[in-house]
Amino acid sequence: MGRFLFLIIVGIGGAGILVSLGIWQSQRLAWKTDLIASIEQRIAATPVSLPIDLDPVADKYTPVTLTGQFKEGALRVLASRRQTGAVYRIVRPFVLTDGRTVLVDTGWIPDDAQISTLVAEEIRLIGNLHWPNEIDGFTPEPDVKANIWFARDVPAMADALGTLPILAVLRDAPETDIGVTPWPIDTGDIPNDHLQYVITWFSLAAIWAGMSAFFLLRHSRNPNVTG
Repeated sequence: MGRFLFLIIVGIGGAGILVSLGIWQSQRLAWKTDLIASIEQRIAATPVSLPIDLDPVADKYTPVTLTGQFKEGALRVLASRRQTGAVYRIVRPFVLTDGRTVLVDTGWIPDDAQISTLVAEEIRLIGNLHWPNEIDGFTPEPDVKANIWFARDVPAMADALGTLPILAVLRDAPETDIGVTPWPIDTGDIPNDHLQYVITWFSLAAIWAGMSAFFLLRHSRNPNVTG
């Protein structure tokens, strides 16, 4: 009887823990889905003039209109695109008509292409403010001599190009050709693996319950079975 009770407790307890983990991940899935939908709405909103005071959290993804001209200088950020392979993001300094200079992620070029030389003329850009979190303990230091960066480190890039630590990622190609293919912010790059976790935990709960039922049935038929 004691062994039978033990099997019941282990079966119910284990299945209950796994089900609770599945429910928790279901809640996380709903939260992440709502978050991504909110970000998508913000990205696609009507662009506004670049505010004077910016908050990296509150203003992230805000669409802005930038009017001014590119100044000399460009940084290459090594990246990878599906079905394309290795590419470079091209980040340039942009002088606004109000005198501020910011960073603009203009888009990408193939890894064997040359950076285009731009004519200094006034141009209007539409982009989304971004403070990407791409730095971790494994990110190499930029190869300044070869002009290869391995992440969009906004403060470091601003120092290198003499701009404010503000980055706008082009949303649309400007009327003037600047020699790149725009790479707008895409919520598909935001990880959302919670559905997989939901399926995993509920599947494990079902397996645990099934195995527990098997051992209970086996024990009830032959109480002397020890394994």
